[in-house]
Amino acid sequence: MKFIHIKRNTVAEKRFTEKMGMLYTNVTYVKKAFLGIPLKTLHIYRKTYYGKVKSCEDCRIAH
Repeated sequence: MKFIHIKRNTVAEKRFTEKMGMLYTNVTYVKKAFLGIPLKTLHIYRKTYYGKVKSCEDCRIAH
C-alpha cells in the first residue's frame, strides 16, 4: 500500500492576464497526498489553445 502519492486535478477557472484580459481556462493542479489527504501543491499549469503548456505564475486569479 502506498502512503504517499501524486494526484492531478483539472478545474475550469476564471483567470486574468494583462495581454488577454479575463479568460476561462482549464488549470491542472499537481498535489502530493498522504493517505488521501492533500499535503502540498507541487505545480500549477494550464494548456493554451495551441497545446502549449504554461505556468500559472503569469496570471492572477480574478476576484
